[in-house]
Amino acid sequence: MRALICFAALLVTGSAALADPPKLVVFDLELIDTSLPGEFYGSKPEEARLLRISEQLRKELAESGRFQLLDIAPVRNAASHANLQACGGCDLKLAGELGAELEITGMVQKVSNLIINLNIYLRDVKTGTMIAAASADMRGNTDESWSRTMSYLIRNRLLAPNYGKRE
Repeated sequence: MRALICFAALLVTGSAALADPPKLVVFDLELIDTSLPGEFYGSKPEEARLLRISEQLRKELAESGRFQLLDIAPVRNAASHANLQACGGCDLKLAGELGAELEITGMVQKVSNLIINLNIYLRDVKTGTMIAAASADMRGNTDESWSRTMSYLIRNRLLAPNYGKRE
């Protein structure tokens, strides 16, 4: 509950003056590649891009001062061998092991080299309540398109002043 209150206060005020920033875990984003080339050749360029945009997300959220980012190293291996989007709450368990109050998971769905979707989910670790979900489509499968789409979601969804605020 404290995490929800802190997050709501941060969204409204844009500062951490009321309390320490909530502890946040950002898991590496996952890939769902249903494209024909991905099926035949694997998803090598996308795997490197996933790591880059995951680090970009961590870096930009840490620099915002709105969150205290926790290192995922102790659970990274377990998380990478689980489908965090469909594991029945294993993401919440792993985040809890790290002492997190909030956690972010996400995925990139690649339909083709032209149609790609980036999704980010922010949850309260104790309750599992979804606080915010952000999604954006990108056109073109390049480092620049992935990075720009992540920047857009961070700036206009996760760090926007009233995004995720409940009435």
